[in-house]
Amino acid sequence: MSSCNLRGIVLGGTDVKEKDKLIRIFTLEKGIVLATLRGVRGDRAKLKSAKEIFCFAEFVVEEGKNYCLVTSANVIDNFYDISKNIEKYYEACAIIDIVDKIAVEPNPQLFIDLVKALKTICYEDIPKYYVIDKFLLNIFNSMGYKFLTNNCSSCGAKLGAKYFNLDIGEIVCPACKNALCVPISEPCYSGLKILNNCDYDKLVTVKLGGGGEIQVFNLLCKNYEWRTGYKVLNLI
Repeated sequence: MSSCNLRGIVLGGTDVKEKDKLIRIFTLEKGIVLATLRGVRGDRAKLKSAKEIFCFAEFVVEEGKNYCLVTSANVIDNFYDISKNIEKYYEACAIIDIVDKIAVEPNPQLFIDLVKALKTICYEDIPKYYVIDKFLLNIFNSMGYKFLTNNCSSCGAKLGAKYFNLDIGEIVCPACKNALCVPISEPCYSGLKILNNCDYDKLVTVKLGGGGEIQVFNLLCKNYEWRTGYKVLNLI
């Protein structure tokens, strides 16, 4: 069997046999890879830390017929502190689930965003929703939905009252709204623009007002569901 090195983050896994585990790794080089860790659930297993969700490592794998076999793993970061805070844990799990649903093929930008998102959640004191809001905005930008403009995407009129058209994934004016449009409040629109223009390492400086963060989250979740057919995991 041929072997290769893959940088990846563990998205989850399933216990198999007596002490093995089958894990899903989102890798920079090959997208999502299914790989077996043999004997990893034993008390003295050398690769024990590599089986956990969020583990970011350089994996050495041997390619098999159905699954890869992990032969070694150099852990870069296990983001351990995420598991100490229930709100951070749920937000990180929701982001991991999004990646698990949409990352079929290699996607270097999504991989970088995932690493940045997990680092921010783990090591910064960021208000709830900010990181996942930023993560979803970056996904829509990568899909080509540049909806944060000052003009209606349908008629070009300057925006006053704003509505998000779920069908086209763009913002429209009152004259162009239809049954598939949801209203956008000013705090929500302001929050969208602030988060869109702010990188992860600057989120600690952001303060959204008027309930903007939850309004942004709800809108982006609706858009994600409409664009992909999947729901974002509930955050507590």
